[in-house]
Amino acid sequence: MTEKYRNNVVNINKFSIGMTSAIVTSMGLIAGLAHGSNTRTSIIAGLLIFAIADNVSDSLGIHIYRESEGASKQEISSSTLGNFFMRLILALTFVVIVLLLPTNVAFIISSLWGLVLLTIMSYLIARAKKTNPFREVVYHLVIAVMVIIGSKLLGNFITDHLSR
Repeated sequence: MTEKYRNNVVNINKFSIGMTSAIVTSMGLIAGLAHGSNTRTSIIAGLLIFAIADNVSDSLGIHIYRESEGASKQEISSSTLGNFFMRLILALTFVVIVLLLPTNVAFIISSLWGLVLLTIMSYLIARAKKTNPFREVVYHLVIAVMVIIGSKLLGNFITDHLSR
């Protein structure tokens, strides 16, 4: 593995874990809550709770993992803070979408926004790894679409059958 390749992968890895989590979880949360009696306020509250609670938890996990690898304090801080701020910024983009649009439109736009972001990230990672970008993009998008569909079905079921 060449040094240039390792440096590119390390730089992408600093953000890719947080980006993926923020994107897929935000899309799933919006898909699951964008039905029935769930209000825009409920969806925004869910996104913000996720943006803080899960983000701190994930960032702490990365911090501890990097410590266990024996990484330098600078590398640990960089990974931890990079993950935290990338996830926070991305989650806030989904909050803005829900804040500005009707819930049914926000569901569609946030899904498209997330899929575009995943496409870009997957393409950049594939290029850095020198693998087939099309295969990587399709693989990641299929998983994200499964999360959206599963979350939507579960949200619909809960709203229609369990919230009486």
